[in-house]
Amino acid sequence: MYDGRWNLDVLYTGFDSDKFKSDMGRLDEVNGLLAEEAKRIAGRSPRENLMAIVPLLEERRLLSGALSDYCLFRQTADTSDGDAASANGRVNMLSGAAAKAMSEITRYIASIDDLDEAIAGEPGLVQYKNYFRREKQKGRHLLTGDGEDVAAMYDVSGGKAWEELHSYETSGATEELNGESLSLTELRKLAYDHDGAVRKAAYEAELKCYEKIKGPVAFALNSIKLQSISECRLRGFDSVLDKSLFMADMRRETLDALWGAIDEYLPVFHSYYKAKGEALGYKNGLPWYEMFAPMGSSKRTFTIGQAREYIVNVFSSFDGELADTANRAFAESWIDVYPRKGKVGGAYCEPAFGAGQFRILTNFGGMFGDVITLAHELGHGFHEMLVKDNGVLNRDYSMPLAETASTFNENLLVSYAIDHAESDDEKLMLIENRLQDAAQIICDIYSRFLFEKEVCDRRGESFMLPDELCDIMLTAQKKAYGTGLDQSTLNPYMWACKSHYYSSSLGFYNYPYAFGGLLARGLYEMYLKEGTEFLPKYKAMLRETPELSVEDSAKICGIDVSGRDFWRGSLEAFKKDIELFRKLVK
Repeated sequence: MYDGRWNLDVLYTGFDSDKFKSDMGRLDEVNGLLAEEAKRIAGRSPRENLMAIVPLLEERRLLSGALSDYCLFRQTADTSDGDAASANGRVNMLSGAAAKAMSEITRYIASIDDLDEAIAGEPGLVQYKNYFRREKQKGRHLLTGDGEDVAAMYDVSGGKAWEELHSYETSGATEELNGESLSLTELRKLAYDHDGAVRKAAYEAELKCYEKIKGPVAFALNSIKLQSISECRLRGFDSVLDKSLFMADMRRETLDALWGAIDEYLPVFHSYYKAKGEALGYKNGLPWYEMFAPMGSSKRTFTIGQAREYIVNVFSSFDGELADTANRAFAESWIDVYPRKGKVGGAYCEPAFGAGQFRILTNFGGMFGDVITLAHELGHGFHEMLVKDNGVLNRDYSMPLAETASTFNENLLVSYAIDHAESDDEKLMLIENRLQDAAQIICDIYSRFLFEKEVCDRRGESFMLPDELCDIMLTAQKKAYGTGLDQSTLNPYMWACKSHYYSSSLGFYNYPYAFGGLLARGLYEMYLKEGTEFLPKYKAMLRETPELSVEDSAKICGIDVSGRDFWRGSLEAFKKDIELFRKLVK
């Protein structure tokens, strides 16, 4: 009987199973075979080389994917699982053991003058035309000689160490509130409390927390950004943003169009914050600590069975394949449902690589927000099921497109819930929650982008002390939030709060959220206009995301993301939500 825990047997039955041991051994063998093939490149034609290398790359991807997925599932379901931690370390070492051979192979692919000729007539190669295109592009940015290995080794004691310092400082910081010592995570959760006095006190305590750790965290941020800037120069990127867009397979004109449209509509979102502030009794804009103040209410709660029924019902009205995928995930124990001691918080969805399935971890508590979370993660799962039959090397898609199906599912579920709300109070809660999320991907993400860009521009020449970082953040927030917020109650330490800034490998981990959220809303508006004619285009787009650029993926649905008009349409839909919100709060 299903007890709310997932079943992982389709991957492995344990770390001591014959299959796990066999796959670990085979991954080691494949690494060795790739190294041997890299040495033979000079004596063969491009076609012969690719025919020999590609099957090994496919097998390596399947093995490393299955092994690392299993370790992830075991570790996150029980953080005290020592066997999982040990196995994960071994898998990571094996996965990284072929780094030199992989870089040599990428460099070789980049050197092939006529790739079309090399792959012509070979179905096993032709399917990877886009993969080779990307490898050819990546090859131009590889470090020469042993540079890749050296960079990876130095990153362990450089960027990754600074990232760990940030995590250590922010997870350990505490401040007293009402006689109780609370962590930053606990204080930030109180932003959603129903008591306004609690929300304000928690905000003030949070700022005091940052004061205690601002020095070391500022050193971490400065060091990571300088490493990123230096690495970009060595690899031939003009900037950290240039590298980020390259990794996203997205053009700068697309990003400029996105921000341009958002800039036009900022006053609309400022009006939402003003309306919420006025409803809560504030005249000079909404204070920062009231941003997540709950409005409206609902007495509705769900068992996991009721959540399943609700989700499948909504999905069925859109697409039977999506509904069947959701049903199967519940029926075949692909979801780890309930919170428990040792299980990580939050939620995620990952493919069970090579098994043609996925697994979802969530911490279901019975509230409507938990149902939305399930629908969101099932969107990721649906995306995975659509790409699972692609070639093994054609299943990874870029960050701007990664949230498309999941956020589209949210639009389906929330729109249905608003239309079927049992009271105006419940409708207000639903529309306000949607606008909270929308304003985060518009105003908050824009402020994060502005902050990171300014930091990267300055870091090449100077070190920024905490006060300077706070000034940069406040300037970004004033631009993004405008008069919607009370500008005397902003949060200058959001640079210390957000872990997305503290990665040596990922820069500008912010704009993909704005892109994904607005793309999904625009697609949903298309569906409302086109009905069933929309479905084939939508699913084809999701299926092709690993094989096309961001721009070419969107074109499947007839969308030009490099111009402002599509983004304006998405933002106009949120404008209608804000008008409804203003009516409800009055």
